[in-house]
Amino acid sequence: MEKIPMTPAGLAALEEELRTLRAVERPAVIKAIAEAREHGDLSENAEYHAARERQSFIEGRLAELEDIISRAQVIDSSQMTGTVVRFGARVVLADEDSDEEVVYTIVGAHESDIKSGRLSVQAPLARALIGKDIGDTVEVTTPGGSKSYEIVDVSFGSV
Repeated sequence: MEKIPMTPAGLAALEEELRTLRAVERPAVIKAIAEAREHGDLSENAEYHAARERQSFIEGRLAELEDIISRAQVIDSSQMTGTVVRFGARVVLADEDSDEEVVYTIVGAHESDIKSGRLSVQAPLARALIGKDIGDTVEVTTPGGSKSYEIVDVSFGSV
């Protein structure tokens, strides 16, 4: 089975979601199904069908989370040092066309959030950055065309 890299914070967030689904969401949907059954004819009972659909979603998400957590490979970047980009690195990039700086932290696919600056290790930009050093230039093809970035800084710490 393929391991899934993630940060300690990413694993904690998935474990919390799993606990919430098991302790709160699952019991609530079971109660909603029981209440809907009491209303009689199930074939025309929209509340029953909605609750069953929600139950199906919850059970699917539980299975998905259990699989991800069982294959998680936690990488703690707070102990890392150096100037080479690796998983968990906080990377400051300068757009070579506009000189605008952007900051990304390279994290696991299940914890990425580009709006928060958390870039999936599987993203084309992250793949281009891995193994590069401060001062290196990377070129990435985006939907809007090709973009060049210079690596201005690389740091490690808690994500």
